[in-house]
Amino acid sequence: MSQQKLLEGIRIVDLTTVVFGPYATETLADLGADVIKVEGLTGDVFRHTGRPRGAPGMGVCTLNLNKGKRSLALDLKTEEGKAALLAQLAQADVFIHNVRGKAIERLGFGYEAVKAIRPDIIYVHCVGFGSGGPYADLPAYDDVIQAATGTTNLLSRVDGNPTPRYFPSLIADKVSGLHGTYAVMAAIIHKLRFGEGQFVEVPMFEAFAHFMMQEHLFGLTLVPPQEPAGYPRQLDPFRQPFPTADGHIVIVPYTPDSIDALIELMEAPELTSDPRFANYGSRIQNMSAFYQEMALRTPKRTTAEWSRLMIQNDIPAMAVRDLQDVPDDPHLKAVDFFQQRTHPTEGEYLKMRGPVTFSVGSFEVRPAPAIGQHNEELGAPPVMPRAG
Repeated sequence: MSQQKLLEGIRIVDLTTVVFGPYATETLADLGADVIKVEGLTGDVFRHTGRPRGAPGMGVCTLNLNKGKRSLALDLKTEEGKAALLAQLAQADVFIHNVRGKAIERLGFGYEAVKAIRPDIIYVHCVGFGSGGPYADLPAYDDVIQAATGTTNLLSRVDGNPTPRYFPSLIADKVSGLHGTYAVMAAIIHKLRFGEGQFVEVPMFEAFAHFMMQEHLFGLTLVPPQEPAGYPRQLDPFRQPFPTADGHIVIVPYTPDSIDALIELMEAPELTSDPRFANYGSRIQNMSAFYQEMALRTPKRTTAEWSRLMIQNDIPAMAVRDLQDVPDDPHLKAVDFFQQRTHPTEGEYLKMRGPVTFSVGSFEVRPAPAIGQHNEELGAPPVMPRAG
């Protein structure tokens, strides 16, 4: 394995918490940046999600989210803590945080203050809402952003149940985190080319709206609008996994050839004489009806039988599986996506490698640190064990 690191020599001071910012810096650490995770003496709150097996604050989610980082635990309400952070910022290429603007100014770490000690700093502020709008000072979490972007009503558009529901993933946090990652790298490229740092704002609301509305802006794209918002294909109630004799399978008949092949595989020649499916144009217009016809016929075979037939005919398909089964996926095993490692305090665990591969720049990242594990290494007082 090559030891060359793509972001070798880039030092990032990371004062983010929960998932939005830490997912951005996890990705940067995976690419070789030296990420110093600055956290309170009890650690980032998300460290306590999931039961730890060994050290306090080593809940299961932190083992991947904070891998590759060094931990510096400080009390930023003290002069000693502030001095320790200033010492790190003086050597940093990037400072990234998600403290609200007024609070970070009170602490003494606003952009102008940090720029005064590191003129070419890349200062990245991860916020809930952009500073130019009326929501600027409001707090935000994933749930709030899902509501604000119409995401909580998407399932209602599909199944007719009017009750708003969250998409069951921290999807707004993680999408915004990836926006944060490319923002940092773009600013690094700019600094390398032109020698200047800058202030970068990564607003969660705008980032997730940009993500969700790529297809769902739909009819509102034109002014005046000709159709409502919402990409019909994604909102079709019949575009769902199809039942099989022993489970469910996803089949995507997207091209003329795949639709023809699927009609033959379903042994449904009568569909070729149905005026709704007479040609590719009419099939596309009546795809919802075609899904309904498919659902009547897929229970005739098992999931494995359908999977084999789809592969043979080059039709996109995949068996529906449970989250519990994903680590056993044969493809993910073959590409070594889940890697069993030994953590110093938590024992054996599954590490997820970065999904993007490079012909150079592959290396093993350090395991997720304990709270304040690198305080002495970074010139700060050690974290004292808490009484009781």
